Amino acid sequence: MSPPRLSFACGIYDRTDALRTGDVRVDGIDLDFRTIQNPREIFDRMGGKQEFDVSEFSSSEFISRFARGDRAFVALPVFPSRVFRHGYVYINKKSGIRTAKDFAGRRIGVALYTMTAAVWIRGHLTHQYGADLSNVRWVEGAILHAGGHGEPSAPPLLKPAAIEHDPAGRSLSDLLAAGEIDALIGTQHPHPHPDVAPLFADARAVEREFFRATGIFPIMHLVVIRRDVYERDPSIAPKLYAAFEAAKKLALARMHKGHPYMLPWVHDDIHEIDEVFGGDPYPYGIEKNRATLEALVQYLHEQDFIDRRIPLEELFVPVTDATTASRAAE
Repeated sequence: MSPPRLSFACGIYDRTDALRTGDVRVDGIDLDFRTIQNPREIFDRMGGKQEFDVSEFSSSEFISRFARGDRAFVALPVFPSRVFRHGYVYINKKSGIRTAKDFAGRRIGVALYTMTAAVWIRGHLTHQYGADLSNVRWVEGAILHAGGHGEPSAPPLLKPAAIEHDPAGRSLSDLLAAGEIDALIGTQHPHPHPDVAPLFADARAVEREFFRATGIFPIMHLVVIRRDVYERDPSIAPKLYAAFEAAKKLALARMHKGHPYMLPWVHDDIHEIDEVFGGDPYPYGIEKNRATLEALVQYLHEQDFIDRRIPLEELFVPVTDATTASRAAE
C-alpha cells in the first residue's frame, strides 16, 4: 500500500528545503511540498478555504482562531519564520518623532493591524520603550505598492482599533514619504526617501541586546494541520515534527560549510549565531521557545485579540515519539 499523500504549502526556507528536495522524507508519508513564496497567499488560502493538508500559517491568526473556539486546525511547535522586528519601524523625520514615546496620538501605517509582525512591534514599543499606543490611528495598506495586503480571515478584535485606509489606495511607503503618516511598522522596508529613516539606527545591535536580555526571538509563523486530516491519523504530527527537525539539522550543517550563501562574511555571521543562539537560532518545540511564545500570547491578550492568556500546552498537539524521531533523523 502506498503511503498517504499530504499537501504542504510553505515558502522556501533553508530549514525546510530538504523536505522540498526530498533529501529528508517524512516517515510513512508522501509529502507534496507546494512552494508559495508569498506567505499572505498561503494564510489566505488555508484560512479561507483550507486548501492544503498542512501549511505554514500566521501564529497570531492561529492563536486568535483557537481562542474563539475555531478548531479547524491543529498546530505543531515548528516555526519556519522568525524575524526580529525593531529594524522594521520607520518614521518621517519631519514628524518630530525621536523616540517610541512620541508615537502617542500619531497616524501610523501597518500592512494589517492583525498581522503577527505588528503584534510584536506594538509589544516591543509598549513594553521596552513605554509607548502609549492607545490613541494611535492605524492606516492599513500594502507597504510597497498600491492597494491592500491580502484577504485575511482572522477573527475580529475583541475591542475595535482605530483603523483607517487611504481613500486613494496609495502605498504606505508613499504616504510616509509624503508625511501623511508619521511612522510605519511592518514586514518590509519602505522605499528610500530623504525624509524617511529607521527609528532604531543600529537595529541589529538593539535586537541582539533584546535577545540577550529576554531570550525572545519573535516567532512569525508556525505549522498547522487540518484537524480532519490529523484526527484520521494523529501519528502524522510526530512524524512531521521529526522530519522538520531533521531538515533543520541538515540546513545547519550546510550553513556551517558556508558555500551556498551570497554573504561575504558568512563565517562571521555563523560565529555570531553560534555565540548568541547556542548554535541553533530556530529551535522547535514548546520549552525552548517558552519565553517567546508566552510573550506573543501576552501581547495578543493585551491588544484585544484574545480574552485570556492561553497555556502553551493547549495550543499545540503532542509531537513526542522517540521511535518516529529516530527513524526520520537517520
